[in-house]
Amino acid sequence: MKWRRGKRGPDVIDRRGARAGGGGFPIPIGRMGSGGIGSVLIALVIYLVFIRGGGGAGFDIPGETDAFPQVPATGRGGDSVPKGPDPERKQLDFVSFVFTDVQGFWAEQFAAAGKPYENAKLIVYRSATDTGCGQGSSAIGPFYCPIDRQVYLDLGFFDELNRRFQAPGDFAQAYVVAHEVGHHVQQQLGIDQEVRRQSNENPDDANDLSVRLELQADCLAGVWGRSTYDRGILENGDLQEGLSAAAAVGDDRIQSQAQGRIDPESFTHGTSGQRADWLQTGFDSGQLDSCDTFSGDV
Repeated sequence: MKWRRGKRGPDVIDRRGARAGGGGFPIPIGRMGSGGIGSVLIALVIYLVFIRGGGGAGFDIPGETDAFPQVPATGRGGDSVPKGPDPERKQLDFVSFVFTDVQGFWAEQFAAAGKPYENAKLIVYRSATDTGCGQGSSAIGPFYCPIDRQVYLDLGFFDELNRRFQAPGDFAQAYVVAHEVGHHVQQQLGIDQEVRRQSNENPDDANDLSVRLELQADCLAGVWGRSTYDRGILENGDLQEGLSAAAAVGDDRIQSQAQGRIDPESFTHGTSGQRADWLQTGFDSGQLDSCDTFSGDV
């Protein structure tokens, strides 16, 4: 991608040197020790209701942490930030550029349609951080919290994307960021809230609705991607990087890697083919109207 460094916008907040703990979503649980089962249960509830159940992660990390996010008992999230020059500076600048560009694009689209758009914020953290949805953990990958309208990203996920998912490239990373902003667009349009309502009323449909929500976020990422092509930001091979990343995080591929078998009934994000197809659909059309994943088959 042809991107340029610039002043980091006010919507990008660097928490890599901060400690987590002491904030987040207030849920009374009685007297518990530091960490313990209470913290784990809170993390699991938040994960299932606000992240798995809509508006959330979209990028699961296979392995032992797949069942629910492991929240460090100490709540210390940023002690490992290296002293001296920041080795992640270029990556942080790139993520900031992408996040700002995606938000600017959607703000323009909303304005053209006569709708208000409230910017989300991007929280860059390490290991764990407080969120409006409880304590977030890098174990669940990048995610969006609809309560505080913020995207949460541990830059270490991009190492996972490259090494474990075999999906390198700057546009692969841009796709991840654009997907999470897509969840914010859904929240701004009321789609996220409607999906959560329907999931609560019809729990048997929750997984299917989650898949459709995630695929729509993929399509919205493609719509923004088309704008980068039209503006000359995209380079040869960039789109394929994004498509490869979308396919790499399909439920079928992740389940096959993590457990050696595939269970379609448990899908919450879509197959590799579906995710790549909807990203391509958004890119080909460049229009939000093409991203109706809730009508017919996906």
